[in-house]
Amino acid sequence: MRNRRDFLKQASALALGGLALPQLTQAEQLFGFAASRPIGIQLFTLFRQMNEDPKGTLEKVAATGYKEVESAFSLKGKYYGYTAKEFKTLVEGMGMRWRAHHAGGAPFKPRPTPPASTTATGAAAAPARNPFGNGPMPPMLNLRDNYQQLVDEAAEGGLSYLVCASTPVATLDEINKSIEVFQKTGEAAKKAGIGFAYHNHATEFDPVEGGKTPYELVLSQTDKDLVKMELDLAWATKAGKDPVELFKGQPGRFPLWHIKDIKSDLKTITEVGNGVVDFKRIFAAASIAGLKYFFVEQDMAPGIENIQISYQNLTKVLA
Repeated sequence: MRNRRDFLKQASALALGGLALPQLTQAEQLFGFAASRPIGIQLFTLFRQMNEDPKGTLEKVAATGYKEVESAFSLKGKYYGYTAKEFKTLVEGMGMRWRAHHAGGAPFKPRPTPPASTTATGAAAAPARNPFGNGPMPPMLNLRDNYQQLVDEAAEGGLSYLVCASTPVATLDEINKSIEVFQKTGEAAKKAGIGFAYHNHATEFDPVEGGKTPYELVLSQTDKDLVKMELDLAWATKAGKDPVELFKGQPGRFPLWHIKDIKSDLKTITEVGNGVVDFKRIFAAASIAGLKYFFVEQDMAPGIENIQISYQNLTKVLA
């Protein structure tokens, strides 16, 4: 199964060619807050379906019961082929709200290009096909090069948050450059009246030179009022991190969550409730985290039945 980070690595390469903490003694009250929030979905879950039939897929999402959506990169370009205003109108016409959008932080370095092959007649072979669909890759905007455009479009769409989906963080140099991008994007987003957040994978918790992790460096070297976090619960679990302890370390800095589950092998992403993530305990810490919106995600799930299972199981968790 391809996750978003793997997707962005390949897609961008192609395109390039202190505070006192509240205690958890009032878990039921805190849980009631989370239960009052509408259940959202990250549309990368239905990547193939959204690119084939965005309108029809959104109708099925709405019929399942989801009330909020977070968008992602589309092979149709823009927002599944729509402008920001058009997509907002489409979503709201189905009784849902468009809350956030994912954009890449910076392009990942392209893989070395092998020597051009030739046919038996000496003519150059056809270029490699787009692995994500038919036709050429559409323009893939990123925060490093296009942050102001992405912020402006997010504001135009009435979004609450623009989110960095993934960015290179394998070295200190990459981390420092990403931090610069996050700061300036956060400043632009604030001026536009929206929030900015960074979404993690497991690799952000791997130590780099000096022993610190990319996640620690981003948290400590960015303005907490400009750069928030969207915690992916499955990837944090895979990395051996306790989401509640992360919330305690930076209270109020986690307004967005990805409600993603992972099996006991810590490799297989599955429907919410069918893995090992302890959602009840995590939701009880919603107030500490500063939770505002949460989105079910199962990277490139096979079909609508998967998001139906996740919705039903999450509804039981929040009941």
